[in-house]
Amino acid sequence: MGVRVAVLGATGAVGKEMLTILEERLFPADSVHALASRKSIGVEVSYGDRDIKVEDSETFDFSKVDLVLASCGSDAIKVLAPKITAAGAMIVDNSSAFRMDPDVPLVVPEVNPDALEGAKKKRIVANPNCSTIQTVVALKPLHDLATITRVSCATYQSVSGAGNAAMDELWRQTRGIFVNDEVEKNEFPKQIAFNVIPRIGDLMEGGVTQEEWKMTVETKKILDPKIKLFATCVRVPVFVGHAVAAHVEFENEISAKLARDTLREAPGVMLIDNREDDGFITPVESVGEFAVFVSRVREDPTVENGLALWIVADNLRKGAALNAVQIAEGLNNRGLLG
Repeated sequence: MGVRVAVLGATGAVGKEMLTILEERLFPADSVHALASRKSIGVEVSYGDRDIKVEDSETFDFSKVDLVLASCGSDAIKVLAPKITAAGAMIVDNSSAFRMDPDVPLVVPEVNPDALEGAKKKRIVANPNCSTIQTVVALKPLHDLATITRVSCATYQSVSGAGNAAMDELWRQTRGIFVNDEVEKNEFPKQIAFNVIPRIGDLMEGGVTQEEWKMTVETKKILDPKIKLFATCVRVPVFVGHAVAAHVEFENEISAKLARDTLREAPGVMLIDNREDDGFITPVESVGEFAVFVSRVREDPTVENGLALWIVADNLRKGAALNAVQIAEGLNNRGLLG
């Protein structure tokens, strides 16, 4: 028997990608509902080779579904979650609303799939932050091999991570600069076209941003609470695809060759690391792909047992929608849906 599915936030970039990936991966859905706010009622979104009409999330009867893939923002899902779970449905939530709730599992299927059993408590599974997902997928096999003690990383995050309006702003600013129009800033505090912005999210105590804090605490919850991680998160003028430059320190000795051999066999990882001019992956090449790509694996001679990695993924896919669908597959395989 198949699963009855609703995609909440179906008109957004991640919601649309969820619908696409459900069909691409042949998820066993008996029915699929596209949900969004009242202003989007009747809008059509694609699911495979057919279009489905958007329904109102506020009035939808959630007893008609077994699973809700949510990408509607923290405030909205906090309001809707009690209604959804009371109706018997399971939520896979892409927002930050429940990530640090001790009774809600935070899951990357290649890293901590057994944590899905914790979904029985609240019928909610949290999808991690986009940059966290691709980072822990690459770090997990190396942590198993030599035990990571510390990670220092810089992210290069595309504007799609901030939504459709942010992508539109990059396009408008880029076009406007070529015709000498005044640069209008709405979604970002600084010009994003032909620029980089070293701040994502609000500032917290100590000058750390919300995005940087998320990477730290989420990595600890998913991978190992003993790992020390410090990040600088930067928005770059790229439409889709995030990159992370990670400098990793290990408890035990590890070579770049051993790391490459391990990553080559790791689930969810595609190693592209040739000593050639084009022997690495950039964000634009990751678009539409499922894998987390790792390139430029090399030893860091400035620290004992240190490695440097370049980690790239499609943030709308593995960084959001794909990971959510993989979680749904895991829940279904464990008999936790319906």
